[in-house]
Amino acid sequence: MEDGAVKVITPTEDTPAEKAGMKAGDYITHIDGQLLYGLELDDAVEKMRGAPGTKITLSVVRRGRDKPFDLTITRAKIELRPVKWEIKDGIGIININTFAGNTGAATEAALTAIDKATGGKPTGYVIDLRSNPGGLLNEAVRVSDAFLDRGEIVSERGRDKSDFQSWSAKPGDMAHSLPIIVLIDVGSASAAEIVAGALQDHRRAIVMGERSFGKGSVQGVQELNATSALRLTIARYYTPSGKSVQAGGIDPDINVPQLSDPDYKDRPAIREADLRRHLLSQTGVKDEVLEKDSATDPRFSATADELKKKGIKDFQLDYAIRTLKRLAPAAAPAAPTRAR
Repeated sequence: MEDGAVKVITPTEDTPAEKAGMKAGDYITHIDGQLLYGLELDDAVEKMRGAPGTKITLSVVRRGRDKPFDLTITRAKIELRPVKWEIKDGIGIININTFAGNTGAATEAALTAIDKATGGKPTGYVIDLRSNPGGLLNEAVRVSDAFLDRGEIVSERGRDKSDFQSWSAKPGDMAHSLPIIVLIDVGSASAAEIVAGALQDHRRAIVMGERSFGKGSVQGVQELNATSALRLTIARYYTPSGKSVQAGGIDPDINVPQLSDPDYKDRPAIREADLRRHLLSQTGVKDEVLEKDSATDPRFSATADELKKKGIKDFQLDYAIRTLKRLAPAAAPAAPTRAR
């Protein structure tokens, strides 16, 4: 809730809202013509829910649009696949949507399937972590470990110096040292930032896209009795280089805006640093850095309509694939190896 209205932080991939065209930064003002203003968030969510297959019309205010507009959404039971994969031009694309209980195993299975489908000769990999809100720490560690051969993945530090824990990679890189690009955006948070930060710090991958959300805190749950519990922030996550992503997020190695989204310049980017009473960054990140968003590089001057005519529906992914093609001849090893 913001100023009495429901604000969308990011629509989850493959959900009815995302398919209908809902975008980050949208304000939902009416449900089937009924004003939402002033309700509690839980009440507003309850009104939006209903039986699968039924339709609902949401009135939306979007920055950059002169007038509100309606989106009609067909409700459905939400069953998310944490990991999806495909092959484009010999490049394995692994889309990780969340870090649930089977994400690590699903990522490893995707790597095995891509290796088999390409005859053991993929050009490289794109790990798509865009709009991934995070999830379980142990799954983020397992996903990172699939692409790393050695070294620290992430550490957790509490208030006391003795309150320290770290996780490291085991020998064996399932991607065979092939080039990797990790895609992130403002919706990449928490566990997604752990993976991006680990691969970036070890120079195992090029991180591309937009600065991530900046959720680098650890929460613990203390049970008070049989019916209640207290959630407390108890520590911070740190990347292998010792950087806390809290409030500052992960900066991409190459800033690439989503030019195929016609509204990308007008929609506000909502990050941890924009939330009231957020945990402050310990790295001294300046406000002007936190407020800076996607690249204004003159190379990125195409319009969404121009890209559509060229058949490019996802500019960031297309740019990552084209970059990998340039990297692959110099970066690929002479022969794949299971471990060093």
